[in-house]
Amino acid sequence: MRGLVVLITLACLASAQHQALMDYLERRLLAIEDRISSWHEQTNRYATELREFKQQMVSQLENLDKGKETLRTDLDGVGTRVDRIEREMDYLETQNGAPPCVDVDDKLVEQQLTVMKERNKAKYAKLSDCRDMISSIKAMKILKRVGGPKGMWTKDVGSSSGKVYVFNGTDENTIHEFASVRDFTNSQGTSQAKPLSLPSAWQGTGHAIYNSHAYYVKEGEELRLIKYDLRNGSVADSAVLPIQDHVPVYGLTPETVIDLAADEEGLWAIYATRQNERHISVAKLDSNTLDIEQMWDTPCLRENAEAAFVICGTVYVVYNSKLPSRSRVQCVFDVSDMVTNEDAPLVYFPKRYGLHSSLKYNPLEQLIYAWDDGYQILYKLVLKKKLEV
Repeated sequence: MRGLVVLITLACLASAQHQALMDYLERRLLAIEDRISSWHEQTNRYATELREFKQQMVSQLENLDKGKETLRTDLDGVGTRVDRIEREMDYLETQNGAPPCVDVDDKLVEQQLTVMKERNKAKYAKLSDCRDMISSIKAMKILKRVGGPKGMWTKDVGSSSGKVYVFNGTDENTIHEFASVRDFTNSQGTSQAKPLSLPSAWQGTGHAIYNSHAYYVKEGEELRLIKYDLRNGSVADSAVLPIQDHVPVYGLTPETVIDLAADEEGLWAIYATRQNERHISVAKLDSNTLDIEQMWDTPCLRENAEAAFVICGTVYVVYNSKLPSRSRVQCVFDVSDMVTNEDAPLVYFPKRYGLHSSLKYNPLEQLIYAWDDGYQILYKLVLKKKLEV
């Protein structure tokens, strides 16, 4: 009897569990049906919206086609009007011939301009027989890294002494003189250098070493050019350059207001003024008296220019971008009018670290001494002869 009760009890429990399971499954199926119904509703809504969007796009395309046809019709009408105007101008020109005196005057003006250019060219050609221009960069050599991100290093362009001069920074007064490039390379920093203290701080990175003298612009409001004798350690001469309202010469090197350069023909000053603010100018200097012999305005823009150098009286302006990329010679100006931008090759410098703060050409070695973010670099150039234009 007791076993029967147990069996009945177990059967009741199993029946209750079965009923609970069925109830649970029924609830889950109802939930799934609700979700499927919701998905169907969303799908129908999306399909409706897609059809409406498609209709809108078709309408817009039809409107664009109509606008295209209208624009084509208008252009055809403009072309017809232009043709009519050209025919009328041709008719007027045939009815009213140009006075011959105007042609004669134009020819005279052209002849005078040609004579003036030839005279200027002949006048400058007497200063030097140098006829070299840059063709390409053959090789690059990174010597070391010493000093800050901006500076200048070079040799004496006017002699073959072999000494190396390092100007670290843009507003210092100590030149570091090394006996040779090897000593400079092997030196720990400037430990092997002979310090040369200048009587005043320089401004920017546009200095030059020429014929045993250091030429630099004194820090201050006026453009005072200092000629410092490296042999006896004294100021040989100084002069205020007659350049009014000067501005930084290079857009990417704002510390440099005058960039002094030396080549086969002597000493040059690359500068910019507020009157010709967008472009760079150049002047030929007398290295003995510091007088300006001649001045030129160039077509080279200041914007995105980082530095420049001079070879045989030709100014090569190097450009970059605010986010440093590959520097390139993008503008060329020849004071003798023998080289134009069309004749000069577009020269790219090998990819480096940042921006050139200075580029100094040495004609004896055909090398460019470059300062790039504290790295001292040598560029070997390939030169060719200028061609008459």
